[in-house]
Amino acid sequence: MKARFSLGVDIGGTFTDFALMNTLSGEIHAAKVLTNYKDLTQGVLDGVRQLASKIPELGAAIERVIHGTTLATNALIERKGGKTALLVTRGFRDVLELGRESRFDIYDINIELPAPLVPRKHVFEIEERIDHTGKVAVPLVIDQVKQVIAEIKGQGIAAVAVCLLHAFKNPRHERQLAALLERELPRVPVSLSSDVMPDIREYERASTTAANAYVQPAIRGYLDRLADGLKRVGVAAPLSIMTSDGGIVSCETANRYPVRLIESGPAGGAMASAFFATANGIEKAIALDMGGTTAKVCVIDDGKPEQSTEFEVDRVFRFAKGSGLPLKIPVIEMIELGAGGGSIAGVNKLGLLKVGPESAGSDPGPACYGLGGAAPTVTDADLFLGYLDPGYFLGGQMALDRAAAARAIDAQVAGPLGVSVLRAAWGVHEIVNENMARAAKVHCLERGKDAREYTLIAYGGAGPVHAYRVAKVLGIRTIFYPLRAGVMSAIGFLVTAPSFEMIRADLAPVESADTARITAFLREMEAEGKALVATCGVAASRLSTVIEANMRFSGQSFELSVPVKGALSKHELARIRQRFFDLYEARYHRLNRDVPVEIVSWRVIIKGPSPQVSIATVGDAARGKQALKGHRKVFMPESGAFVNCPIYDRYALSAGARLHGPAVIEEPESTVVVGPDAAIEVDKNCNLWVRLADRKPKKRRGR
Repeated sequence: MKARFSLGVDIGGTFTDFALMNTLSGEIHAAKVLTNYKDLTQGVLDGVRQLASKIPELGAAIERVIHGTTLATNALIERKGGKTALLVTRGFRDVLELGRESRFDIYDINIELPAPLVPRKHVFEIEERIDHTGKVAVPLVIDQVKQVIAEIKGQGIAAVAVCLLHAFKNPRHERQLAALLERELPRVPVSLSSDVMPDIREYERASTTAANAYVQPAIRGYLDRLADGLKRVGVAAPLSIMTSDGGIVSCETANRYPVRLIESGPAGGAMASAFFATANGIEKAIALDMGGTTAKVCVIDDGKPEQSTEFEVDRVFRFAKGSGLPLKIPVIEMIELGAGGGSIAGVNKLGLLKVGPESAGSDPGPACYGLGGAAPTVTDADLFLGYLDPGYFLGGQMALDRAAAARAIDAQVAGPLGVSVLRAAWGVHEIVNENMARAAKVHCLERGKDAREYTLIAYGGAGPVHAYRVAKVLGIRTIFYPLRAGVMSAIGFLVTAPSFEMIRADLAPVESADTARITAFLREMEAEGKALVATCGVAASRLSTVIEANMRFSGQSFELSVPVKGALSKHELARIRQRFFDLYEARYHRLNRDVPVEIVSWRVIIKGPSPQVSIATVGDAARGKQALKGHRKVFMPESGAFVNCPIYDRYALSAGARLHGPAVIEEPESTVVVGPDAAIEVDKNCNLWVRLADRKPKKRRGR
């Protein structure tokens, strides 16, 4: 049989990653190219050509292409979306300006917040009113709407967002507006809050709908150009897109809901981690994704990443919660920090070493790239410490300049601190490890979990370099390094099922919820969700439905998602209430059953079948190679000096091979660095397991 392939493409902050999987053998071919910010499409096509140069007639053999992109994120952060108009109920023109009452820094009298995506001059009030029960209090005034549309026509508006009061309860007026807009402005995309985010919280609903409209023109143009470009290089397979919650959708759905693409790349890594955790019997995992720009941490229990519906973008202070634009979209729950290979190191005003959050990115990149960058980065420190081979970066495609790295560290870190270049480089490496470990620990503690009970899954271009030290700080004893860890997000695209999530607000106490009415609108949501997932080419008979209720104690501001396991009835509502108690107690370790419980909204998740994937080989290219490539001077803090460390070719390590640290294990896309006191084992699928020795506490001597 002729080989058939699936292609995953992930555009990251520094590199664009490619994972090409032979669907018959499970073999993964990988590629990395520097992200081309001037033309993201061209960067993707360059990587496809690179793969095609190694595999004859590749284009015709590719059956599907799944893509994750930072374009929506970049458009929001860089304010490069389309000029957007926002239509609101009369009296609510300042919904984006007012925002929330809460402040991310209550002591800052000059607090700064991101400017709304839609300036006030482009916000138009509409004569209408629907009350909180969904009844029409003031009918839509059509003549006034026509006047507003005439104003919009003269302002060069590229997209329109509509967010009317209580539209989540009754979308009638929003849909009437959409019909008028589509008739008068046929080429201008329209986003309705009742479609994009039909949930409570007026500000979040308006912010999310505005963001969806704002990025819609850019996403539509980009996906059209990419599809055309792929056809030009011989790839005619359908293009699908990864969403922030770990699902796959068609370009048609992505164009309708582009706001759901915000975290598509990191979501791919989380889904790949869940896949490997399930395949290898890892019940509790912490996924550590460290790339060129940021690091992400995600908790995975029983093969499922944690989910959330709260996300922020364009933060004034990048990692200060509450300082950005809120988006109410389904996302995989992750914590992000400025700890990537390109994170810039320096000395702050207090004379202390700091690392990140600023990144050198791909242009100009770290000093050692030789592309014009002069700032010292984590990659420069790792290179100086011997963890990276200057002649084998990206498998030898890109040479690194160790002397340039040393000069940058000396000029901007070691010199100002009055220490040696070695001490400065280790300080950079150690700080970024501590930052990631602290973030992971807090992320776990906030969810009532103990990081020491988990296995660390390390991936990304820089993750395997740092995971050993991060695990030691966290007290984790087992680290799992999956095959092709450097392109894990792209692999995640290939192992993920098509899916889409619908949400609808319907606030009611559990005891008095109208089961007949709720069942009716859940069926409507299910039908719409199935129609969207079907655009990925999935037959209706192969789709499954998951229903969840978002619940809280009366008076609380946030909810927990509770599974619904049977037809809605008074008995099932009682069971749902008990499941909420169980989840709440597991999360917060306290419970008061006397407080009334209410259902805030309902979620319907439509899922297609998961791809039948077996990632089990490294290919014939590595057969017969010597596993031990040689030795290199590598800094180990345990000895306080450079040690003569063995360097291994990961693909030449046979299943069952056992090694001991210290060791460096290289593959083209990433490098595993393991210190002493660790046992390394290669499993049957060429994944690496590192187990750290248990350190018994030393007995204190009596005085």
